Amino acid sequence: MASSSSTSSQRTANRLASEKSPYLLQHAWNPVDWYPWGEEAFSCAREEGKAIFLSIGYSTCHWCHVMERESFENPEIAALMNELFVNIKVDREERPDVDRVYMSTVQALTGSGGWPLSVWLTEERKPFYAGTYFPPEPRHGRPGFPQILRRLHRFWSEEPQRVTESAEQIVEALRSQSAAGESTAQEPSALPLEAGFRHFRDTWDRRLGGFGSAPKFPRPSTFGFLVRYGLRGGEGAGDALEIVVDSLRKMWAGGIYDHLGGGFHRYSVDAYWRVAHFEKMLYDQAQLGISFIEAYQICGDPLFARVATEVLDYLRRDMQATGGGFRSAEDADSAPDPQRPDDKEEGAFYLWERSEVEGLLGDASEIFCETYGVSAAGNTIQDPQQEFGTRNVLYMASDAGTVAERHGIAEEEVLGSLEAGRKTLVEARAQRPRPYSDDKVISAWNGLTISAFARAYQALGRAEDLEGGRNAALFLRQHLWRAEERRLLRRFRDGEARFSAQLDDHAFLVQGLLDLYESDFDVAWLQWAEELQEVQIELFSDPEGGAFFDSAEDPSILLRTRDLYDGAEPSGNAISVLNLLRLSSMLGRAEWRDRGAEIVAAASSLLDQAPHAVPQMLVGLDLVLARPIQVIVVGAAESDSTAALLAVLRRRLMPQRVVLLADGGEGQSYLARRLAVFEELVVTEPATAYLCHDYVCELPISDPDQLAEKIALLEPAAGEGRPGVDRW
Repeated sequence: MASSSSTSSQRTANRLASEKSPYLLQHAWNPVDWYPWGEEAFSCAREEGKAIFLSIGYSTCHWCHVMERESFENPEIAALMNELFVNIKVDREERPDVDRVYMSTVQALTGSGGWPLSVWLTEERKPFYAGTYFPPEPRHGRPGFPQILRRLHRFWSEEPQRVTESAEQIVEALRSQSAAGESTAQEPSALPLEAGFRHFRDTWDRRLGGFGSAPKFPRPSTFGFLVRYGLRGGEGAGDALEIVVDSLRKMWAGGIYDHLGGGFHRYSVDAYWRVAHFEKMLYDQAQLGISFIEAYQICGDPLFARVATEVLDYLRRDMQATGGGFRSAEDADSAPDPQRPDDKEEGAFYLWERSEVEGLLGDASEIFCETYGVSAAGNTIQDPQQEFGTRNVLYMASDAGTVAERHGIAEEEVLGSLEAGRKTLVEARAQRPRPYSDDKVISAWNGLTISAFARAYQALGRAEDLEGGRNAALFLRQHLWRAEERRLLRRFRDGEARFSAQLDDHAFLVQGLLDLYESDFDVAWLQWAEELQEVQIELFSDPEGGAFFDSAEDPSILLRTRDLYDGAEPSGNAISVLNLLRLSSMLGRAEWRDRGAEIVAAASSLLDQAPHAVPQMLVGLDLVLARPIQVIVVGAAESDSTAALLAVLRRRLMPQRVVLLADGGEGQSYLARRLAVFEELVVTEPATAYLCHDYVCELPISDPDQLAEKIALLEPAAGEGRPGVDRW
């Protein structure tokens, strides 16, 4: 959080003080005359004949804080902004529809993007200039912010015709880009899967893991595709799985992972996964949790199960809001000195001086520092702002076996010492000022988190994971779902639910509910998922067909985008493909399978030309090409024999499979109204399982070992398709 809070009592609050967004509230005491996004600001621009300056960011954005301290807190710069422009501040996490339009603008104009996003608009909200962070004076080849303000005001005042022409050209380019999601008649082919795999294999950093060079971002959508490509079997399948397993291991070993408290930071500024950009985002934890769970299901290495549980335990402990929903993020910045809480530095909460570790651990510090790479000189090989100094980030410099051999002691002794050392440092770290937590609850990100908890429960059987997923779903249903209106909202904070849900809110939540249904078989989750999918189709469909729009109709938005690319979060369209195919298989709604295939067809040009940019759509394509498998388990929900059959099903990862339960109760009645086969199923003991294709089912199986053998026959025949633990 920026340092404005300490001086707020001496200032007059601006219009943002009445907002709920933590990001907007951080700017509520700026001397800038900020407006929230809305008609009041647009009317002011029209009446005063001013251009609009739009600043977009989020509460845990490091460079957003920097620009605030340097420019928006500066009285002279603020006065210039107020004189020349109508100034609007937007929280990108509350209004991704606004952010998407203008992020596309800056990417088109500069070739890159990021936050803070700085865009200048006409009174009709059409962009004519855009950038990201601007320093208060010219620096490192960047013009100073006041210099930009004056230059653009002159452009606006003296050459209005050129401004209009520039804005129209940009808008036309954005419209053309949005048309990429229109429907085509192309038949699906496996060729993009192979091309996507080859790209990732060729860009894989075999030495350090991940892809490309610094900075390195975890991109769970890529791991998800490679896992499914590997499970297809055939040439390259084993390599695909090796890339995932190797990269996840090296990410965990680096400083991007919090070895004391669990959870992953946003990205690594170096190629070694060593020095992180230290913010923690909810969507990263959810997706990476699933990546590690799938890696565990593939090769059985308990390390992956351990990391997944540590991530989810971190979410429950530090990110869960009252009532069960999950907060959005923790900041990268915090105060190194509790006596000066407003003087914050990146990573201060997570970094250690060698002398601190020695003082806390005594004789045990040598083994700890050797394992985690702690040195007196510091180990941060990248220090972008020259503020880390001699402090250290904890990373796995050596494994316990190597350290044990060096010291001539048992590996178990080293492991015990490290566990005790971590506990001591966790207790010491708890006394430090904690990074600021953005406590708003976002429907989309909680949907991803529900999936993570549900998938973890299925693979690992921890009751607390099932509880975590259920509580989050109940929170969303209570606070963000308007059942009478059939309307989902995006954000809840401080007692207020607000903003229409976007495509990703619907898609990610539907996915989470389907995963939750396959965990506890409470039919309420499946019913809600079906209703949400119906609402999504009503609100976001293009009358011309093809991909969904990212947002519902809104007169304040310049244009409706159709984003197919995967970034830090997967594309809402790609997740919708998976949901539509799963729901079709679960509920017999053939039209939804066709709708999913239509979205894949709409993405065909991207799949052909740049498959690596849409790995989650590759997952959707793979599922379109696959033969769907339904497994119906017939038995009492609490029966041991039912549990034994489910345990077999959950042991292996089979992406094309759905699991349904016929237990003689409300759930079976609901399914029977959609699928005739459920009318004939009678609950018996022991439970039985039916393997079905398009609900043409084989003979029932009651023996778990026989079921395991039958499932194994459904897997790829190629030897590379199912790796063993020994491969790595």
